[in-house]
Amino acid sequence: MSDPGMWRRWREASDNHTLRQHMSNSSSISQFLLLALADTRQLQLLHLWLFLGISLAALLGNGLIISAVACDHHLHTPMHFFLLNLSLTDLGSICTTVPKAIHNSLWDTTTISYMGCAAQVFSFMLFITTEFSLLTIMCYDRYVAICKPLHYGTLLGSRACAHMAAAAWASGFLNALLQTANTFSLPLCKGNALNQFFCEIPQILKLSCSHSYLREIGLIVVSACLVFGCFIFIIFSYVQIFRAVLRIPSEQGRHKAFSTCLPHLAVVSLFISTTFFAHLKPPTISSPSLDLAFSVLYSVIPPALNPFIYSLRNKELKDAVRKIMT
Repeated sequence: MSDPGMWRRWREASDNHTLRQHMSNSSSISQFLLLALADTRQLQLLHLWLFLGISLAALLGNGLIISAVACDHHLHTPMHFFLLNLSLTDLGSICTTVPKAIHNSLWDTTTISYMGCAAQVFSFMLFITTEFSLLTIMCYDRYVAICKPLHYGTLLGSRACAHMAAAAWASGFLNALLQTANTFSLPLCKGNALNQFFCEIPQILKLSCSHSYLREIGLIVVSACLVFGCFIFIIFSYVQIFRAVLRIPSEQGRHKAFSTCLPHLAVVSLFISTTFFAHLKPPTISSPSLDLAFSVLYSVIPPALNPFIYSLRNKELKDAVRKIMT
């Protein structure tokens, strides 16, 4: 080994062998280990009942909104049509993460299969991306209704609404497909333990041993730029909406206009704030229990609260839900 060239070739061969071994280890992973919700059996059962209650509330609330909008012809408006799609994404997102967490707590296990993890990542990204796209479209709906009421029927006809909803679902599907395919094409060599109660892309990237993870980070940056663009559009739209509302002469008219915007603004604020806190919090305040709390805040709480927020100040929706329940 006195020859430097021979030593370098030996190191390169050793590195290639190590990388091939790591890729082999990645392909041999058959399951992942999820983060347990609690250390003791009593706390696990407590979390089980808590998750079960939240998921049942989300199923009931979103199910009632979907039934009310579908059955009551008075609610066949663009705003309620988008609200129906939003409820579908809420149902999908909570049904993606919570049932497996309940199952693991009930049977005192933390495992999820490789394909199950991939399906969970795809489904969660599909519903989360579609939900944010729908919230952006609903902001445009409120902007047109308040700032350009004479053009509302033209800009938001039935065909235009169908096209916008289809575009939201298509963008969610495309983003989920790209993110999932890219994430699970990476070689994983740092074990199979995920520091999360469901399969999440940032946690899977931490297990990667290849420089290809830079490609996934680049894809995440592109997605983040699109999200930031939607966020700027929402801010700009609400600036225009508030300016238009303040020009309404009657106090009753201003109150009615604000009432139609407040639920959407509350849902957007809840969605953005919980997601940002979960993924952009400083590393100095990061801990497993805090990460778990933030992940529950952005993945479990909003689907349960959104139906309540939207029905709180919507008299037509409350009347339709009351008819269904009675």
